[in-house]
Amino acid sequence: MHELFINKIIRMIIDSILGLERYRRMNEGFDKAFKFLRSDDMTKLETGRYDIDGDNVYAVISENDMKNIEDAKLEVHDSYIDIQMPVSASETFGWKDRALCNTDESKYDEEKDIAFLNDEPEVYCVVNPMQIVIFFPNDAHAPLIGNGKIKKIVIKVKI
Repeated sequence: MHELFINKIIRMIIDSILGLERYRRMNEGFDKAFKFLRSDDMTKLETGRYDIDGDNVYAVISENDMKNIEDAKLEVHDSYIDIQMPVSASETFGWKDRALCNTDESKYDEEKDIAFLNDEPEVYCVVNPMQIVIFFPNDAHAPLIGNGKIKKIVIKVKI
């Protein structure tokens, strides 16, 4: 019940990779995720999935084309917390409190743990390489806003 309460009141977190220690107790998977982020030179890791604790905590390293603001869709997750870290470039994220979102553009895909929303973000923030952003289930977020390509890490932490 305590963890459920925390997940309902927490809002998106942005911090440096050096500040991860202060969030370690928020979820039992965070410690494993943070050790992974500190374990290697993230710029040298190949794209793909890296199991940290099976399906409980895993990382996906990807290279993506960035999008303009108009094409970036808000997304939400029910089963996992996202810890995202740009590696090769700065990334802009849109954000809106999920409770204030009005429309579901797609039905929730349970297998992929994602639904896309048709709402507009309320705020935008820039996250630089070696900074992290943590999105909880109540955080509707629109990633990959910017120009060019980006290499990034998304660590999924099961709730």
